[in-house]
Amino acid sequence: MRSVIYARYSCDNQREENIEGQLRECREFAIQKGYMLVGSYIDRAVSAKADNRPEF
Repeated sequence: MRSVIYARYSCDNQREENIEGQLRECREFAIQKGYMLVGSYIDRAVSAKADNRPEF
């Protein structure tokens, strides 16, 4: 199954390591399930309250 990762954090006081951790866990999950990752989308310091996020 082809899949992508969408990772984000919501505020400026969070760090890039938060995104790296999300990506790492999602990649591990995809490998376990046999998914083929074809891309990733990342939103930094963007709230999830609205759908108009740049990478969403």
